[in-house]
Amino acid sequence: MPTSLDKSLASADAHISDANEPKRSNGAAKEATQAYSKGEKTPLASHTNPKSKPGITFAAQDKLPQLPIPELESTCKKYLSALKPLQTIREHQHTEDAVLEFLRAEGPDLQDRLKKYATGKSSYIEQFWYDSYLNFDNPVVLNLNPFFLLEDDPTPARNNQVTRAVSLVVSALSFVRAVRKEELPPDTLRGQPLCMYQYSRLFGTARIPTENGCQIGQDPTAKHIVVLARGQFYWFDVLDDNSDLIMTEKDVALNLQVIVDDAVQTPIYEAAKGAVGVLSTENRKTWSGLRDVLSRDEGSNNSDCLNIVDSALFVLCLDYTEPTTGADLCMNMLCGSSEVEKGVQIGTCTNRWYDKMQIIVCKNGSAGINFEHTGVDGHTVLRFASDVYTDTILRFARSINGQAPSLWASSSPDPSKRDPSSFGDVSTTPHKLEWDMVPELSTALRFAETRLADLINQNEFQTLDFMQYGKNYMTSQGFSPDAFVQMAFQAAYYGLYGRVECVYEPAMTKLYHHGRTEAVRSVTTESVDFVTTFWGENPPAQKIELLKKACEKHTVITRDCAKAQGHDRHLYALFCVWQRSIDEEGTEAASSNGMDSNGYSSPQDGLSERDPSSAIDSPGRTSMLSEEGSVNAPSPTHGQSAHAMPTIFADSGWDKINNTILSTSNCGNPSLRQFGFGPTSGDGFGIGYIIKDGSVSICASSKHRQTK
Repeated sequence: MPTSLDKSLASADAHISDANEPKRSNGAAKEATQAYSKGEKTPLASHTNPKSKPGITFAAQDKLPQLPIPELESTCKKYLSALKPLQTIREHQHTEDAVLEFLRAEGPDLQDRLKKYATGKSSYIEQFWYDSYLNFDNPVVLNLNPFFLLEDDPTPARNNQVTRAVSLVVSALSFVRAVRKEELPPDTLRGQPLCMYQYSRLFGTARIPTENGCQIGQDPTAKHIVVLARGQFYWFDVLDDNSDLIMTEKDVALNLQVIVDDAVQTPIYEAAKGAVGVLSTENRKTWSGLRDVLSRDEGSNNSDCLNIVDSALFVLCLDYTEPTTGADLCMNMLCGSSEVEKGVQIGTCTNRWYDKMQIIVCKNGSAGINFEHTGVDGHTVLRFASDVYTDTILRFARSINGQAPSLWASSSPDPSKRDPSSFGDVSTTPHKLEWDMVPELSTALRFAETRLADLINQNEFQTLDFMQYGKNYMTSQGFSPDAFVQMAFQAAYYGLYGRVECVYEPAMTKLYHHGRTEAVRSVTTESVDFVTTFWGENPPAQKIELLKKACEKHTVITRDCAKAQGHDRHLYALFCVWQRSIDEEGTEAASSNGMDSNGYSSPQDGLSERDPSSAIDSPGRTSMLSEEGSVNAPSPTHGQSAHAMPTIFADSGWDKINNTILSTSNCGNPSLRQFGFGPTSGDGFGIGYIIKDGSVSICASSKHRQTK
């Protein structure tokens, strides 16, 4: 069974003590990786070097600096700056008063409590961040899980489903092996090693709903994958106990072809009735109850089936459709298609399991990744996608020239030359999971599919491949490419609606131990000056001058955020500390004050949540949202009871900054064709973008606003 990550989070914290603090710094982290040879740090560039010694992946972990808790005054100042361009003069005056009162009254005490809470922890925000995801009750599809659409395979023979899927699986397993053997070179930023903790959370993990929120379970020794075809489930082992591959590409291809052929035997109208994966798109509490139903009967297979799916390395979804347009491909990777025939859902939305990382391959070989976002950010999954894509090309190169380099420091022994008995207790034959569909489940599945189809139909997607110019031109003109594109989004929104709204972009904070992301608030006084001037009858030189100023300001804020000196995460942590104190003291006082303490338990109202996203790369997410629209926390009165909400959080500015209208994220490289996620509010847009050397790829989603 996958075990809860709570224990491993606690054990990770146990390694941290004040005695260890002095050795944590960027310099110490850099030194830890410098001890490895060039060949170990970049096996691809030094493919003739002897095998690297294991350990480089996490070599710098114990040396990375702790995520700093910003100064309270600095955070409040940045918070006011972020709100100023979004508020009227009167609203801003109210917020300034609320912030001053917070600094005078509860603020310093909450800051002290936060520092005390953070002592001995991996990071002051980590547990709060996990909780914000795991307490989210709405469906994860479209609300939390982002997607990547990979570029088509550049090698000629891999343009059909089975060959492409095999290639991706074999490369993915080589990546799993490199992580487990600690041979994967660490991510770096200008030579500085980044935190690699998330890679240990990428495989064999599952989001598991319970009555009291979700848990993340993990089987760190997982050896099998689960394959979905036409809503039916199959599994087979792919690794031995040593994490070496036990199947050749040919073996895996044979298995996948057998699975595809078997899945076709069941008419699609029949298969739809047992497509249990649809249940993973339900509200989390509903899904938790249905999992109980699944595993209730003593003699039922269902418990074993659930366990096999939860503990798989990842899920491979083989779709029978061939989407052709960019928008349809993106939709397929994010939420699947909804197509009802003869009253039965036969779209690809039934061929998914959203509680795990999924590699999705269409009939024509188009492929993508959809991932559960709680424990990993876009930057981490991007490295996985990039290495998998690179490896497929290099393996093709080695089929032409055996001396071509490898991405991996060492490789699995050739399975075809091994004695099968050396594989250990494994099953390489595909097995079909037979679910016992009791009437209660069949009914629940039908209702879940209805809700899912509604949810899919409430959202729309559009893509743009902007080919006129890209990163090279922007930098040649003296602009930060990310800032430049961000200003384009703000200008487009202002041109459509005549106003500025809250914009969110995540910035990666992996320079720090267990760092995740910080929220960049892209709307500034400078950006408002630019967009209003841009749409006015003004000379181009003036527009460009203001664009430069707006971009420079954006760059300054982004750099601050990358150094963990933004205001969002800090204020959210203070909010959580306050809430925790309310919970600990009993909820009677809170409820008598007209507050439901649960109203504040997740980013629904508090934080840029999808966020959980990585700036340089991940879906910027923000206030969590139901299918019907945004869920806002009740605004408590300014009562002076002991449990009165701190003024900064009771003020309307807090609601304003946490209702993201443009949720944006810059994540990608040439291995990706598109990247995206759903809108985070009922009247908002979700915008994923990839800035390439000569082009910009954008995927926008909304609930049928001006997406196109």
